[in-house]
Order: sequence, then C-alpha cells, then structure tokens
Amino acid sequence: MKRTILNRSIGLAAIALTASMGLTACGGDDTSSTASDDTTSSSTPSESPMESESPSEEPMADGPFGPACADVPTSGEGSVEGMADDPVATAASNNPLLKTLVAAVTQAGLVDTLNSAQDITVFAPTDEAFAKIPKKDLNALLKDKKALTTVLTHHVVSGRLTPEDVAGEHETLAKDMITVEGSGEDFTAEGANVVCGNVQVANANVYLIDSVMMPKM
Repeated sequence: MKRTILNRSIGLAAIALTASMGLTACGGDDTSSTASDDTTSSSTPSESPMESESPSEEPMADGPFGPACADVPTSGEGSVEGMADDPVATAASNNPLLKTLVAAVTQAGLVDTLNSAQDITVFAPTDEAFAKIPKKDLNALLKDKKALTTVLTHHVVSGRLTPEDVAGEHETLAKDMITVEGSGEDFTAEGANVVCGNVQVANANVYLIDSVMMPKM
C-alpha cells in the first residue's frame, strides 16, 4: 500500500516538473520572438529623401528687356524685327529713341566705321540721355569732332555681349574701360541704367541707356 502511494507521488511530481519545463520553454520563445521583432524594427532606418537645394538665380532674358522697349515701334524698320537686318548705325537711324545719337555719329563720321564693324556691343544713349547734358555743353561737344569721337567710341565694346556676359569690365573702342553691373534684366553701365537691352541688329548687340557715359579726357 505504501509502495503504491509512493509511486503515485513520484508520478505526480514528474508530471508537475514536465509541465513547469513546458511553460518555461514557451515563455522563452515569446521573449526571443519579441526581442527579435524589436531588433528588426530598430534596425530598419527611416528613409527621408534628401532634397537638393540649388541657389536661386535670376533668369536671363532671351529677347529685348527694359521699360523703354515699350517705346520702340512695333512694326517697320525701327522695330526690333526691322532693326535686326541692318548694321548698327543704319538700325539706329530708324529708331525714334536714338535721333540725337544718330546725329552725333554722323557728325563724328563714324557711320561707316560702326556699320562695317564685326560683332560689337553698343551702349546707345537715348534722346532723353542726351537731354540731361546742358544744351550749351552738348552743342560744344557736337562741334568738337575729336572729343565727340572719343565720347561715342567710349560706348562701343568688341564682341556681342549677351545678358549672360555683359556684366564686368570691358575695353571700349576708345581704348579705355567701362564697368557694367547687374544681372537678369537689371543692368547699369558706368551708372547709366539699361532701359532697353539685348536688342539684336545685324552686327551688334545694343543696350539703350538713360545717360551718356563720359570718358576721362
């Protein structure tokens, strides 16, 4: 009888031990699985696309720009399209904004020189630019061919300068230097504002300006 009870006790203890080990094993699997999930989750980098930042640049003009371009005729020989086929002195003679300049170029005997030049840039003072000069001084300048030639060639640069490369220092046909500053559609030449720029004629790029640039003489 005692042996039966002893055997029964041993059997119950074995069952209890087996159940305890099973529970321990199950708990270990859950912990391992949780740890594995945590590791996988933490090891996955959060991806955020990098946005490349480029400095903002003022766009350059493809055609004529500036407030005075609105005063240029929209048709005929004096229009932007009409001037495109003529050399610079001839083109200027058809533009109603450049009457005084044309008279000065003619007085200085520079019509053929400018028309025959290859690939130049002309900073062309408008009539309003010449009007800023006292009339007495302007008349004296127009009568002095040598001084007039120096002033006019001070406005001419070799090469057809586009809006992309017009800013900087440039040697003029008067063998001195002028400085152009600005970008986009906003430029000054020796302090004179470009009021209608990047006008294309047969042999030149033309930038109309609102003041006459005076060289050191």
